[in-house]
Amino acid sequence: MTRALATAACLLVLAACGGRPAAPVAQAEGSVQAECREEARQNPASRDAYRRMVIGQWAQQERIEGEIRDAEGRAYADCLRRRGVLRGGGVEQVRRPSGF
Repeated sequence: MTRALATAACLLVLAACGGRPAAPVAQAEGSVQAECREEARQNPASRDAYRRMVIGQWAQQERIEGEIRDAEGRAYADCLRRRGVLRGGGVEQVRRPSGF
C-alpha cells in the first residue's frame, strides 16, 4: 500500500512539473530603461575610457573594460533614480581585484 501511495505521489509531482514552458527570466525593456541605457553609453566617463583602450594589450584592456562597465552601471542607475524608477540604496556590486 505504501509503495503504491509513494508511486502515485511521484507521478503526481512529475505531472505537475511538465506541460508548460518556463516563464522568461528577463522582461522586455521599457522606454525609460532603454533611454537610460543609451544615456549610460554616452556617459563622458565611459567614452573617455574607450579612448584610452589599446587593443591587444590584454591586461590594460581588461582593466579599462572594467572601468567602462562600472561607469555605465553608475550612469544607468543614476538615470533610473532621476526618473523615479529605481530607489536609492542597495548593495554595491563585487569588484574583482585587478593588477594580476
